Amino acid sequence: MSMSILTISEYVLLAALAIYALASVRIATRKTIGMGLVGISGLSIAVAVILILVKNLYGIAFSADIATALVLLGPVGTIAFARVLRGYSNG
Repeated sequence: MSMSILTISEYVLLAALAIYALASVRIATRKTIGMGLVGISGLSIAVAVILILVKNLYGIAFSADIATALVLLGPVGTIAFARVLRGYSNG
């Protein structure tokens, strides 16, 4: 069984994204709120790209829908959380 260079590169990218996701979790556990937002944003991007790779490698079609929802709703949640914090700090 021979694997094409594209399949090998997708597996390498999958491993790199797993490491990036772990680094994003590490960033998210910092004490400041800004670093938490950056870490969670990075984690959502990593998970979305991992889901797209799963669709390409294994043919699981619904993972692309989940990735699309994650990419669209991630910034909405970040903006909502930032607005709540801004209102909370102003009194």
